[in-house]
Amino acid sequence: MAGSEGPGDGARWRVFLSHTSELRNFPTGGKSYVAEAERAISAAGHVIVDMADFAAADRPAAQVCAELVGGCQVYVGVLGTRYGSPVLDKPEVSYTELEFDTATAAGLPRLVFLLDTRAADVGIPPDQLIDHAFGARQEAFRRRVQASGLVTQTFASPDELGRLVERSLRELAAARQGAGRLPPGSVLRVWNVPARNPGFTGRDEMLAAARERLLAGDRAVVQALQGMGGVGKTQLAIEYAHRFAEAYDVAWWVNAEQAALIGDQFAALGAALGCVEPGAGSGAVRAAVLADLHQRGRWLLVFDNAENPADLAGWLPGGAGHVLITSRERAWAEIAAPVEVDVLARAESVALLRDRVAGLSAADAERLADRLGDLPLAVAQAAGFMTETGMPAATYLDLLATRAGTLLDQAATGSSYPRSLAAVTRLAVDRLDGEDPAAAQLATVCAFLAPEPVPDDLFTSVPGVLPGELAARAADPLAWRQTLARLSRQSLARVDQRGLVMHRLTQAILRDRLTAEQGAATRACTEAILAAADPRDPANPVTWPRWAQLMPHLLAADLAATGSRGLRWMACNACWYLLARGDTRTARDLAADLRQHWRGRLGDDHEDTLAAAAYLAWALQYMGRYAEARDLDQDTLDRRRRVLGEDHFDTLGSANNLAVDLRFLGEYQPARDLDQDTLDRCRRVLGEDHPSTLSSANNLAIDLSDLGEYQAARELKKDILARYRRVLGEDHPDTLGSANNLAAELTNLGEHQAARDLDQDTLDRRRRVLGEDHPNTLTSASNLAGDLRNLGEHQAARDLDQDTLDRRRRVLGEDHPDTLRSANNLAVDLGNLGEHHAARDLDQDTLDRCRRVLGEDHPDTLRSANNLAEDLHALGEADGP
Repeated sequence: MAGSEGPGDGARWRVFLSHTSELRNFPTGGKSYVAEAERAISAAGHVIVDMADFAAADRPAAQVCAELVGGCQVYVGVLGTRYGSPVLDKPEVSYTELEFDTATAAGLPRLVFLLDTRAADVGIPPDQLIDHAFGARQEAFRRRVQASGLVTQTFASPDELGRLVERSLRELAAARQGAGRLPPGSVLRVWNVPARNPGFTGRDEMLAAARERLLAGDRAVVQALQGMGGVGKTQLAIEYAHRFAEAYDVAWWVNAEQAALIGDQFAALGAALGCVEPGAGSGAVRAAVLADLHQRGRWLLVFDNAENPADLAGWLPGGAGHVLITSRERAWAEIAAPVEVDVLARAESVALLRDRVAGLSAADAERLADRLGDLPLAVAQAAGFMTETGMPAATYLDLLATRAGTLLDQAATGSSYPRSLAAVTRLAVDRLDGEDPAAAQLATVCAFLAPEPVPDDLFTSVPGVLPGELAARAADPLAWRQTLARLSRQSLARVDQRGLVMHRLTQAILRDRLTAEQGAATRACTEAILAAADPRDPANPVTWPRWAQLMPHLLAADLAATGSRGLRWMACNACWYLLARGDTRTARDLAADLRQHWRGRLGDDHEDTLAAAAYLAWALQYMGRYAEARDLDQDTLDRRRRVLGEDHFDTLGSANNLAVDLRFLGEYQPARDLDQDTLDRCRRVLGEDHPSTLSSANNLAIDLSDLGEYQAARELKKDILARYRRVLGEDHPDTLGSANNLAAELTNLGEHQAARDLDQDTLDRRRRVLGEDHPNTLTSASNLAGDLRNLGEHQAARDLDQDTLDRRRRVLGEDHPDTLRSANNLAVDLGNLGEHHAARDLDQDTLDRCRRVLGEDHPDTLRSANNLAEDLHALGEADGP
């Protein structure tokens, strides 16, 4: 524009002073903010032009503003939090905004100063500090100014503002006199970092660590923030630049997604530094900017959303400055120190949600954070969408379960993230599909697994069930690793020594993009992979690590609706595994769910339905719910006899289980009769040494003991233990169970030292194999305490019984029959040690619980009543219970 030539060497400039209204009207410490800015401009030798020079006219405000601002050589903006007068012919805009935009269009040097509203004593009444009518628009304008590429300096007092304005004008004059190059340490920093996200939460440790690494020098001065889309890499880099802004004279943001545009962005940096002439070629730009930065010591370059290290290698200046790279790729080790950016900590997710969504409860925020997987972009989207629409947390969670892809495509307006999570994820998978369709196919398969580590041998051990090219890749170790690397580079999944991990929302978006036919085919493929990987032998601790790896993915499958017989069989084996590990309640829940759904789909008599029923009854038995277990086992046995026959393997298993239920209910003779018949059939059908035969023989031996036939029980148990040791090994859980039973028989026969030695060995092995709190380990501990008691070591017995009772209460619950037995045993120890009042109180509580849980006539109830009677007798209380 005419008259808007740049300030020259030693020139007296016309400086346009733009300010918001409250900064003139409310003096602080006897001084006006605007008056101090005017003093500083005059002290630097320049002429002031401001709003007062706007003459009333019928012409459009933009035209009048263009003449006044365009006739100046420098723009100084002193911005508080309130609008100036609204533009008469355009009331949605203030003169403050119009003046800034006019100066920008005219190409004037712009010096912008923002009031620091966080300062305690800015001197402006709170009700005047905020513009209640236009506050939201004013805040948006302040953010737009900050995002415009300018350095915005903050002030909190008139004196500070005056010093900053005067210094900035003098430095601008010095820069114009010195070939345009800004001196190091200048207040007039070169800065185009995007505006700070006011909702940024947490990450303090990561930011501090990044700062420490950058200050450490060497390779760490170039850091690559890498991670999946939506994890907050860009926001982390923006926050870093703002948080440590005082450490940098130059901070330049480069959008590196398209490598061809990096040169243009460096040309803009060179122009801002005064080291590149307009129209310079790419080679000259690169050389000039890199040389200039190399001479400086306080600069920061951010390459955002970079894809290929080769694209950046030629643009890294070296020297004492710092470089941050954000990328979904994970191939930066040769030019940068890789830094993995993970999801938010749960407390940070909850805090962000509750801060942005008014009235959101802590419990709802916790549920939302969990379902969103603490992914920053997803959390921000959810908070924005719920705030804008007023949607309750429960509704959002329901939609997340059924329409995740659509819901996560709803980016909230005003978000600091340019794309929705769904858009970011689709872009990555489309790019991967173009580069490597087989890797994209692997990503889709993983979308139907759990968001837990997937061992890569889940695929390579069964390549034949994989589709097309993916099967060939899985059969070739080198090609398979290359496929995983391509998947990882797009950050659709993380690959490390634990396996492959995909975020739950990435999975939901990938599933949502499939047609119904594609989804069904992929789910069938995933089910085939899992079924082929069944570790089997779930009672053997050797298989437990593999079961632990696969359980999350098995539970993520649609077990209720699956048409795969192999997967249904694996699900039943999983129930057995959970029972063997001592996770009884989880086994109960899984078996109950399977039985309920399979009864409706397959029928009550289907083999898989009956298998689920058998495991459910087994879990109920372990929980001490013996009557329920007996009824279900009886029904299952009747059906299996009718459907499968008397001698079928599964039928014999049901007979074994029913006999155990009967024994726990005190029905010893019916249990013995059923166990004898079952053992005879097992020996004939399966052979003497089959584990199921040995299990049946073990049950019969316990029946004999319960009926007082101790010598016969001992001989049978001794033979069973020898066979178990030979067939399964010393440390197999079934072998240890057999040893436990033999020790009990030695106790019945009065061989207390032999029982103690065997129980001690069994307890040591169970602790090592099963863990301290496994129900079977606690049974061994209880038995050993009984041996100590029988040998007169009452204090040692009391200590072990107390520990066992504490553990059983925690693991099994207060009213479990095993817990009540431990309470009975501890009360006996207390009586033996003369603590009769404590024994009486414990026995009374135990008897009350036994009567309620087991009934008046159960042997354990009668034993408890007898113990209480002995306590009362010892205390001289003649009336018994």
